[in-house]
Amino acid sequence: MEIWINPGCSKCRSALSILDAEQADYTVRRYLDDPPTPGELREVLKRLGLEPWDITRTGEAVAETLGLASWPRTPDERERWIEALSSHPILIQRPIITADDGHTVIARTEEAVRDTLA
Repeated sequence: MEIWINPGCSKCRSALSILDAEQADYTVRRYLDDPPTPGELREVLKRLGLEPWDITRTGEAVAETLGLASWPRTPDERERWIEALSSHPILIQRPIITADDGHTVIARTEEAVRDTLA
């Protein structure tokens, strides 16, 4: 399994603690240092069953700079959102865990983290 984290994020540290306590085999991806490509984001979104605006941290300063609040949330604008997430990974909701079986979650709760271990 792979977990996308920001080490400064308490939810990410909590998720790592749970994975460690359960002796899970995982790989850490510090996505701010190693941003996902548009293709990787498309795959994660497909696994999550979400759209890019669903995993966007709209409260970040860069979101305001880009004017994301006014961007349409439509299929025609989907690629624009994906490009923004790839170019500004701080906008990506975290942590995201992709389990080996393909199950993927935004692991902001203990329950979501444990869901990937089942």
